[in-house]
Amino acid sequence: MNYRVQPSAQVDESAEIGAGSSVWDLAQIREGARLGEGCVIGRGAYVGTGVRMGDNCKLQNYALVYEPAELGDGVFIGPAVVLTNDHNPRSVDPEGKQKRGGDWEAVGVKIADGASIGARSVCVAPISIGRWAMVAAGAVVTKDVPDFALVVGVPARRVGWVGRTGAKLVEHATQTGVWECPRTGSLYEEKDGTLTERNA
Repeated sequence: MNYRVQPSAQVDESAEIGAGSSVWDLAQIREGARLGEGCVIGRGAYVGTGVRMGDNCKLQNYALVYEPAELGDGVFIGPAVVLTNDHNPRSVDPEGKQKRGGDWEAVGVKIADGASIGARSVCVAPISIGRWAMVAAGAVVTKDVPDFALVVGVPARRVGWVGRTGAKLVEHATQTGVWECPRTGSLYEEKDGTLTERNA
């Protein structure tokens, strides 16, 4: 075995865990889930049936990632984050009979490479979070989030842009529609509500 699982964690035998990954105390990895290489699953985190995670993802303590979520490479999921999976959650059907697994259609949250989801935020499926986007702690995301967007609040709304470092971008001093990373100097161009990396 080329990954580490704490004795108190539950990892289904059909789950695939990539090399160099760690699954910490009381975490649960369900049937058919697939984790890439170098992933870290924190204490008490939950990874649902068939969830797909790329390489170098981090799920912090007590994060709940319900199927059929898909996470790209390098995704950060903060403590106590919830990725939901039901449009209209009910315990019972209209006649009061308890619902079972086949009585509803699961919908998922898709998170692209490098994105970060802040502590205690909720992503309400079905939505997509773009590349290198950042969701602030405590936000409730109900709409798709563009690449590099910084979203905050309930419901979440875009309040700026972030670069690959996570730093909030600043408007370029002389070029309209151009944003700059204060840490690296990397430039990004905004057009019609979309941000792209210059020379990328």
